[in-house]
Amino acid sequence: MAVSMSRGFLVLPCSSSPSFVGRGTHRPLLSARNVVWSARQVPAHRFVVHAQAQRPTWLPGLDPPPYLDGSLAGDFGFDPLGLGEDPDSLKWYVQAELVHARFAMAGIAGILFTDLLRVTGINNLPVWYEAGAVKYQFANTETLFIVQLFLMGFAETKRYMDFTCPGSQAKEGSFFGLEAALEGLEPGYPGGPLLNPLGLAKDIKNAHDWKLKEIKNGRLAMMAMLGIFVQASVTHVGPIDNLIEHLSDPWHKTIIQTLAGTT
Repeated sequence: MAVSMSRGFLVLPCSSSPSFVGRGTHRPLLSARNVVWSARQVPAHRFVVHAQAQRPTWLPGLDPPPYLDGSLAGDFGFDPLGLGEDPDSLKWYVQAELVHARFAMAGIAGILFTDLLRVTGINNLPVWYEAGAVKYQFANTETLFIVQLFLMGFAETKRYMDFTCPGSQAKEGSFFGLEAALEGLEPGYPGGPLLNPLGLAKDIKNAHDWKLKEIKNGRLAMMAMLGIFVQASVTHVGPIDNLIEHLSDPWHKTIIQTLAGTT
């Protein structure tokens, strides 16, 4: 039997029985003439090991569930409760996460901006968690609540209808003649000059990088929002106040000392 060793190294067949020449004289079974170096005799593909590149997961070395195949933007195989096993439920959870991510990004920007105006004294604004109790002069609380309920209810209804029947809300006459200004791309990604003024990701089917950046920033914003909730509950001040206090004494004004002082 020919034995292959490494690429292009071939040992030719030889006899399995020992051979002797003369008394007490031994001739090796394998000599230099029995060895042939040939790159053509052994196919190179036999010695190539293909290492399949594994996609990144939320926990290195973890095998993602089979229904999370990496096709979704921001899919790192995280579903410890198995909520996405049903394909229809998975589609809805994707849209729900996208909406919550966008609300969190808008909320973080609004809280930081208004808190910065309040701390610097540019505007006498209430701290963010007390803004809902403020009486505004241009309208009473009941009127503001009804208007907000109507506007948000209308937008969410349109979003749900577009989710259940993609493209139905882009038909002529479905949005007071403003369909061309919105130009929905796909469920969860409206466009047009109103919602996509910079014209980013016009080819939404091939805009995986843009989708990935948005969902990453959205998840970070949701975690930041959770942190602001906890800060407000523990310290009873806004995030800019917390930052200023920490910078005044970074080694002693930390989350550890704050939590230890509240126990």
